[in-house]
Amino acid sequence: MDFRAILSALASGGVRFVVVGGVAAVLQGVSVHTYDVDVVHARDPENRRRLIEVLRKLEAHYRQHRTKRLVPKEEDLGLPGHHLLMTRFGPLDLLGSVKDKRTYEDLIERSPITDIGRGLRVNVLDLSVIIEMKEALGRDKDRAQLPEYRRTLEERSKLGGDAPGQSHEPS
Repeated sequence: MDFRAILSALASGGVRFVVVGGVAAVLQGVSVHTYDVDVVHARDPENRRRLIEVLRKLEAHYRQHRTKRLVPKEEDLGLPGHHLLMTRFGPLDLLGSVKDKRTYEDLIERSPITDIGRGLRVNVLDLSVIIEMKEALGRDKDRAQLPEYRRTLEERSKLGGDAPGQSHEPS
């Protein structure tokens, strides 16, 4: 998986999104393995149009359909559900909302802009919010990861708060 290529395509295409999940944790120093990029996207019509164009360039299709190559439709991206896609750079999970139906608009204030290298700057959900969401989900895999997430958050706090590359400027 080349998560930078996926995020770069989204950012270059002018898509408004927040990185959540494992990649968001990794970008903040957590040492976990993740196999997909999870993003919550703004669902307004203009953002959906930009997103569909980027998905075409990424050759995105639903990964759970093995017999047909189904591609996402713009109108489907307006719904709060999940779109589990495969792109030419690896898996991408487009999420209309996350825990407690939190949307892009709900998450953006807690998602500082983060420089993830090579001049790429994206909004990444704050690690403390990721921890809150994992605690609320209560799944076994989330409980197993929480000690590492908390340890990383504690270390970041000792070092002054922000993860490397993060700023709290508006996007």
